[in-house]
Amino acid sequence: MVTKEDINELKIKNRGELYKLLQEQKDNGTILFLLEHLGRLPSGFNGECFISLLQNKDDQIRFLAVKNIGKLSSDYYLETVYRVAREDQNSQIRREAISTVGRMRSPKAIPFLLEMLNDSDPKVVLQAIRALLVFRSNPTVQGALKELITHPNEMIQSVLRKEFFSKKSLPVSREKHAEFPNFMKNVVVYGDVREILKYVPDESAHLTFTSPPYYNARDYSIYQSYSEYLEFLADVFKEVHRITKEGRFFLLNTSPIIIPRFSRQHSSKRYPIPFDIHPYLIQMGWEFIDDIVWVKPEASVKNRNAGFLQHRKPLAYKPNPVTEYVMVYRKKTDKLIDWAMRQYDWDTVKQSKVLEEYETSNIWEIDPVFDKVHSAVFPKELCNRVIKLYSYKGDLIFDPFAGSGTLGKAAIDLDRYFFLTEKERKYIERIRQEIGSKSLFDETESHILHIEEFRKLAKGENR
Repeated sequence: MVTKEDINELKIKNRGELYKLLQEQKDNGTILFLLEHLGRLPSGFNGECFISLLQNKDDQIRFLAVKNIGKLSSDYYLETVYRVAREDQNSQIRREAISTVGRMRSPKAIPFLLEMLNDSDPKVVLQAIRALLVFRSNPTVQGALKELITHPNEMIQSVLRKEFFSKKSLPVSREKHAEFPNFMKNVVVYGDVREILKYVPDESAHLTFTSPPYYNARDYSIYQSYSEYLEFLADVFKEVHRITKEGRFFLLNTSPIIIPRFSRQHSSKRYPIPFDIHPYLIQMGWEFIDDIVWVKPEASVKNRNAGFLQHRKPLAYKPNPVTEYVMVYRKKTDKLIDWAMRQYDWDTVKQSKVLEEYETSNIWEIDPVFDKVHSAVFPKELCNRVIKLYSYKGDLIFDPFAGSGTLGKAAIDLDRYFFLTEKERKYIERIRQEIGSKSLFDETESHILHIEEFRKLAKGENR
């Protein structure tokens, strides 16, 4: 039985025994073990032993054979590997073959790679693009890649847009990314959020977390139609996109809602809000990142099982909705997450690290909170998690539908600043009561402003 130690010893000796061992093996299990544990191959290794394995019926053996040829970085095997890329029936093997051709970094590979740009598998095309970018100064290569900007696959478009068509923006100083208008610091504004945001400069907020009013499910959210409701949300979130700093996050908490039936002769109507608003968000420039599922105890939600519990007739089953979505979006940018992290000094990064235990999955089990004034209050724990995971200390956290102001409370407790807007007077009064309590907002100065007062402040600072 061959061991890892045997393989390493044969590699060190480099006298051809490893080549002979591979060539003589008939057992697929042993061949797989050898291919998986070859590691870095010695200089001058004869790769011919891999060539015969390219005809093996086992997909994994063919895949590993191609991968090990890639370790040799020799264009001697170019035509053989290209044949695999063109003819093998396994898509993963074909992609690995293109990757192997790319690792050769040989100008001889250019014609082969250009031909693979016409492949029907977008992942194969992406691998060919990656290999060709090594030769991007070649006019033929550059022209062929630029033409692919009209390719139907969105990932291919995205890669080429970043490589050839994105505008080179001036570097943003750390201070500029971290700063925001002083007149927005720990401010609650009373009024229509769409009007308020007209006075907020571009790229002011670091994080937005909100739960919008549900379509005609509460007395404070009455709309003529569902389409009007979605358009309203789209108007707000388009402005949120404008005021969000480059590459930063927007988390939207919502869920499908039920409009009760008109009578027993009619059925109720369920609206999938998270799924219907999603296309609007993508179109306006948000990039979808994650879906977090907030799970509540079943005892805390309205029971929909009463009828089915009695008669148990198929088709009438209705599960109790114990979940809500927290959809995670990022303002689209060519810059990676690492870029945003580097906009902070080391002390801020160190102080903002999440050192305590955290939820590793996208299932967040958090009990809801019930309030006499507001019928749909954010749990403080939910706000805490979002703020800790998606912002740094000193950041500005925004909620366009502030409700009772829980996000503001959480922001202050976690050494961030808040900016809240709310149009319902009773909720503004509730926030006013909370702000008046030092136990809630400590001694941090906070302001509740009417939209006109906010407008004057904004114009004064922007002069």
